[in-house]
Amino acid sequence: MSTIQRAYKTELALNHAQTTACRKHAGAARWAYNWGLARKHESYQATGTSPSAVDLHRELNALKQTSLPWMYAVSKCAPQEALRNLDTAFTHFFRRVKLKKAGKLRGKLGYPKRKSRKRGLGGFRLTGAIAVFPDAIQLPRLGRLRLKERGYLPTSGVTILSATVGEHAGHWYVSVLVEQEHVVPANGGPVVGVDLGVKTLATLSDGATEANPRHLRSCLKKLKRSQRAVSRKPKGSHNRRKAAQRLGKLHRRVANQRANTLHQFTSRLAKTKAVVVIEDLNVAGMLKNHHLAQAIGDVGFGAFRRQLTYKAVWYGCQVILASRWEPSSRTCSGCGWVDEELDLGDRTFHCRNPQGSCGVVLDRDLNAAINLAQLADSSSESQNACGEGSAGAGLRAGVKLPLVKQEPNTLYPSG
Repeated sequence: MSTIQRAYKTELALNHAQTTACRKHAGAARWAYNWGLARKHESYQATGTSPSAVDLHRELNALKQTSLPWMYAVSKCAPQEALRNLDTAFTHFFRRVKLKKAGKLRGKLGYPKRKSRKRGLGGFRLTGAIAVFPDAIQLPRLGRLRLKERGYLPTSGVTILSATVGEHAGHWYVSVLVEQEHVVPANGGPVVGVDLGVKTLATLSDGATEANPRHLRSCLKKLKRSQRAVSRKPKGSHNRRKAAQRLGKLHRRVANQRANTLHQFTSRLAKTKAVVVIEDLNVAGMLKNHHLAQAIGDVGFGAFRRQLTYKAVWYGCQVILASRWEPSSRTCSGCGWVDEELDLGDRTFHCRNPQGSCGVVLDRDLNAAINLAQLADSSSESQNACGEGSAGAGLRAGVKLPLVKQEPNTLYPSG
């Protein structure tokens, strides 16, 4: 038995007064974040140092008494947690700066930016006296808010750490972060390799496939029509705001459908498979292909890996990440011959080994999945030979190891 942190997210059923109060809290958090960002920038330009979240919160409390009396209408936690989020953003920024100087990062540094209301109302986080009931949740300064889903949030046996309230396309959600005891069940399932794709969402080494619903493509015609309706309305008009709300609801529907598909598939894998081998895909690089970017984004490769990683810890499954340089699609699963001339348009793998073909003729994705499953066997052999503190020990303990670039034909595990 171990202690884990887990978040439970569900939708709120708010009346008009409660919606107004939540909008005020979100606005206060957004204002505090932007104000803190400006203060950090000014202080750094003047003295070379920037104030911490605690220093900014003390300064903000002093301003409440003179120029910010409206801040007393919201909980003190909303601006306080926003300033802590700002500190976290700068921590990640400086971490990426160090990686950039060391030559380990090729992307953007991600300097914190101002939060704009044009990109959504945002959200806010609350701590302190939070109580959960089967059909409602009690939050500081907001009171008792009804839930649309009854009995989903845990009401006993957990320690509530915080509650984050956010808005998406006119719908308000609450995410409750709790600390709870967790018992990892015994998982005696098989070892499988999973090859992700666009035509088919996933192909497993045992021959099973998961269809790709392509939620975005099925709704693309409506999205384009709604986007044109927004563009035709004058900026700042009431009709443009209503058209934007209709567009946001369509995007919300597509996002929820995609998330539901991935959650069901990853949960099924983590519960029924003992070891799952997937590839460390360079999703950011794949999205630069403008011919496939929309289809790749519709699948959600990054969300699949993230969900499978944390669910594997819950259900006693092991996840092994194969190197992105592993030629799983080009390698024959029968004899190990590598077809250097295999093109992306070739959907069937034919073994043409000049030293003696084994005659393997398989679907390209199935061949890749079988190769990934075979990598798990070689990885387990190396893990049995390793001592304490090795990569194999980290995998058995469920410890998430650093995701570093590996050489071809190597593996690194992640709990």
